[in-house]
Amino acid sequence: MQTPLLAYSTLAFPNERLEDVAELGRKTGYGGIELRLIDGELIPPDLGADAIARVRRAIAGLELVALDTSIRLAEDDAAAQIAAYLRLAHDLGAPVIRVFGGALGTDAAERAARLRHGADVLGEIADEARALGIVVAVETHDDFSASADLGALLALIEHPAIGAVWDSHHPWRMGEDPATVFANIGARVTLAQVKDARRDESEKSGWKLVLLGEGEVPVRGMLEELAHGGYGGPISVEWEKHWHREIEDASVAMPQHYELLTRWIAEIPGWGQGAAH
Repeated sequence: MQTPLLAYSTLAFPNERLEDVAELGRKTGYGGIELRLIDGELIPPDLGADAIARVRRAIAGLELVALDTSIRLAEDDAAAQIAAYLRLAHDLGAPVIRVFGGALGTDAAERAARLRHGADVLGEIADEARALGIVVAVETHDDFSASADLGALLALIEHPAIGAVWDSHHPWRMGEDPATVFANIGARVTLAQVKDARRDESEKSGWKLVLLGEGEVPVRGMLEELAHGGYGGPISVEWEKHWHREIEDASVAMPQHYELLTRWIAEIPGWGQGAAH
């Protein structure tokens, strides 16, 4: 099995121009890029033709693995928002759009209704996404941080254009180990995002983001589950410098993640020996 493509999110670069962001990735050895910010700004769906052409030039030599959005399925206009980003993703050449599930609720009846609503939203845009060759992938995030909840949503819509993003941190916060996550959503994962963190009561979230291998999130275990399960998609570093300005700069974090991920991947049976690309 071929070693996975290593990518990184532009979320790590809150102040840099996209050209410089891409150049750092290429020099470090990454083969892919995940678009969350352009020049430090969240990406709107209405980028003009000139801006799209600029993005494609800037990231040349890197594979665009996903276009990330903040759309939540619980929002009333979620389907329309996704449709707008589908068109942008197609113009940019992105194979995946990342979305969130949003609020789920605690009452059993409300939860069931929210799950049904989310599945209905995805159903509205699924055929259009497939026609464009794009997967709309819901992340283990917000009220869907537990893969059990995301798996329940995905079970309601079996469609090749609907998938999952496995964020390494959030299911772990919810008490799920990598084997559990893979059992729940592994067959639907189209993008694997990695980050590490450790418990820290001084942080509002109760967690502090740290360099890879310095926290308690079982990222290597996640990689092993993906390899054993035959996952062939990208592994993307999501270093959240845009949201957490106190953490190390990307110039430190990106090479550190690349070096450790490359070593781990080379040691994992199923992905074989040799450096990731």
